Amino acid sequence: MNHSQHNSIISFIWGIADDVLRDVFVRGKYRDVILPMTVLRRLDALLEPTKQRVLETNKFLEEHGIDDKSALSGENGSGLPFFNTSEWTLTRLAHTTEKNELGRRFVEYLDGFSDNVRDIIDKFRLRDQIKTLVEADALLILIQRFTDGRINLSPDAVLTAYGATVHEGLDNRGMGYVFEELLRKFNEENNEEAGEHFTPRDIIELMTHLVFDPVLEKLAPNAPYHIYDDACGSGGMLTLAKEFLETRADKTGNQFNIRLYGQEVNPETFAICQSDMLISGQDTKGIAYGSTLSQDGHKGQTFDFMMANPPYGKSWKKDQEHITDAKTKDVFDDRFIQTLSSGERLRLVPASSDGQLLFTVNMLTKMKTQTSLGSRIAVVHNGSALFTGDAGSGESNIRRWMLENDWLEAIIGLPLRMFYNTGIATYIWVFSNRKPEHRKGKVQLIDASNIHGKLRKNLGQKSHVFEAPHIAQIIETFMSAPEYSAVHSKWFDNEDFLYRKVLIERPLRLRTDLSKRAENDDKLNAIIARLETKHGAGPHREYSALLAGEKLNAATEKKLRAVCCTIDETAEPLKEADAQLRDWENVPFKEDPQEYFEREVLPHAPDAWMDESKTSVGAEISFTRYFYQAKPLRPLSEITQEILNLEQQSENLLHRLAGELTS
Repeated sequence: MNHSQHNSIISFIWGIADDVLRDVFVRGKYRDVILPMTVLRRLDALLEPTKQRVLETNKFLEEHGIDDKSALSGENGSGLPFFNTSEWTLTRLAHTTEKNELGRRFVEYLDGFSDNVRDIIDKFRLRDQIKTLVEADALLILIQRFTDGRINLSPDAVLTAYGATVHEGLDNRGMGYVFEELLRKFNEENNEEAGEHFTPRDIIELMTHLVFDPVLEKLAPNAPYHIYDDACGSGGMLTLAKEFLETRADKTGNQFNIRLYGQEVNPETFAICQSDMLISGQDTKGIAYGSTLSQDGHKGQTFDFMMANPPYGKSWKKDQEHITDAKTKDVFDDRFIQTLSSGERLRLVPASSDGQLLFTVNMLTKMKTQTSLGSRIAVVHNGSALFTGDAGSGESNIRRWMLENDWLEAIIGLPLRMFYNTGIATYIWVFSNRKPEHRKGKVQLIDASNIHGKLRKNLGQKSHVFEAPHIAQIIETFMSAPEYSAVHSKWFDNEDFLYRKVLIERPLRLRTDLSKRAENDDKLNAIIARLETKHGAGPHREYSALLAGEKLNAATEKKLRAVCCTIDETAEPLKEADAQLRDWENVPFKEDPQEYFEREVLPHAPDAWMDESKTSVGAEISFTRYFYQAKPLRPLSEITQEILNLEQQSENLLHRLAGELTS
């Protein structure tokens, strides 16, 4: 891509916001105008060459009473999946001399678009801004700036009369870059989460290799391949995935029938994504609007390839009522309650404070099971997805479900500061339901935290970048066999990440003092007095013998213990557990729980036992632990010398200060 050209366009459009919209809107509202106008100018530039043909075809349809407008997108129309039947273009509107007519004409221009574009305009809510722009006398200059000859949003190059290039054409990828950079700049300006809406392109490039490289040679020419992103933002991940396959097709001569699908909840970024789909010739119906979690826009569909960077650390409480019953906790949505091969039902519902793993569950339920290639998935998560949640929790159940179905191929730990809106540790998880033989039953962990380049200038919090050699190194590691393990690549059995959570109980031991009495409970005091007469005041350490022959109900005995009993390690053990000594042990799945208990517990607590009825299975992936490298301690002599040097420096500084004060 020509970044110089793109940055020039971005700077120009950014300047429009300051020059035209200042004092008309507050800064936080600039993007409500600039982003839809950028989209409109791009669509308008694409439609300009066929404008007259569309008008003539539309006139013919109207004269013959034909309501079907599909011809306006065909060879007698725009030749694109959208059109505009109004007499206006942005260039014509820019030369309007009757300013009082401009607002009405601009609305006519918007109304002239096909339904798919009008839906985009509505999601941008551009019509809400027109009145303010007209009243401030800013609409005309806004349109004039967007049609200014100093920028070119058309895919065709602008040439001089002698054939020299004034402006290069802007292809779809470049237009996507312009969209994303503008969105990022506006979000940073408003202190918003820029990274919620799109993923850096170098991360997406790595993800495309992880998804496609293992099966590239197996892809059938002209076969339909469906790509899905369930948190698609502005659509960059889908666009680059399609571009990856198209580039591969160009090299081999094998064309692929690629169809893109996604879902996005933010209306503005949904509108940008729809625009990108239109521009690239995709069917916009593949992009659903709304929350993936509560309003699955692709229910019952399956996909060949899936990629996503879902929001992490974000509450999903507003979706919860559509997934679980608030009182019974029953799960309504069958995506989030699954059955293992053993018949055990798992509730895949994590804490409401973070729903990132639900997006992955959604994708895993949309894998193809009837094809030879199945489905391949790459998804970005932060570190909490690896280990958050105890055994039996939603997070742990999700990881267990993935592992027991043997879908997880690899997890790649990324460098810090790779994303625009966060510098925290992030990981790419790779899944397949058609693992090659050498991956079956195994998971590969790759530590790529030190494989990166550095940006000359930070983009938000992004200071690190993957360049071609870095991606090649990671992919080479990913494609290697288990026997080629390296320092930054380790292989594990699925069971290595599973464990049994075992309840360890110890007996209750009570010392009883019968000289004590309860306040305001004559009935209980009479029982205590009778026991004292029979056995003496105590203290007694044989609680069972003390109450032998007594017929006390549970409530009375509970009161008796509260008044007269205290825990005493020297007392006789009762045939019930002491809740205060209750403990849990996480036993590695590969190890026999009884052997573990006898080795790790009994030597320290000979009276303990396992309550196997409470045993549950958990799953966690302690990524950092597997790659931890202890740093050697500094020699004592080195530390001592450093302290002495610091003392000497301090003493010299004090002498100089004292000298200055006395001089």
